[in-house]
Amino acid sequence: MRRSFLPLSGSLAAVLLLAGCASSLPSSSNFLGLITPYRIDIVQGNVVTREQMARVKPGMTRVQVRELLGSPMLTDLFHANRWDYIFTIRRPGTEPQRRSVVLVFEGEALKTIVAPELPSEHEFVASISPLARSEPKVLELSEDQRKALPVPAKREAPAAEPVGPVRDYPPLETP
Repeated sequence: MRRSFLPLSGSLAAVLLLAGCASSLPSSSNFLGLITPYRIDIVQGNVVTREQMARVKPGMTRVQVRELLGSPMLTDLFHANRWDYIFTIRRPGTEPQRRSVVLVFEGEALKTIVAPELPSEHEFVASISPLARSEPKVLELSEDQRKALPVPAKREAPAAEPVGPVRDYPPLETP
């Protein structure tokens, strides 16, 4: 009876200790500098870039705007002439971003565009990529670094052929 109780109590103690460790971790830190919890990317809405907005012009129909920008994030029954394109992203290692583009229609034609300064596609990709912020690695030595290298020793004679037992094997196929 006592032997079956020991593994059960040991397992229960281990589970309680691990649960206590997990609850004592702050949400934005790592455990002992070694273990970092996985954080997912949270992307909501439509990415609208400068290149896309350059093609949208007042007077376009709703169908034409939808083909260029996609479906709006918000459409309201009480404000049927207003489309909201909202974009938010939270990604570990980068700053959170939020943009809002508002399009107002008069009937079926686009009347006004309210948009902040939007990034280009390249600027957007650079802003969400944590690797883009790191400095490029130098793959070539400078002239001063080359001069500081030790001069390799010159080889006097070519390396000798490896010496080993010479074996005469019978042919694999018989004629």
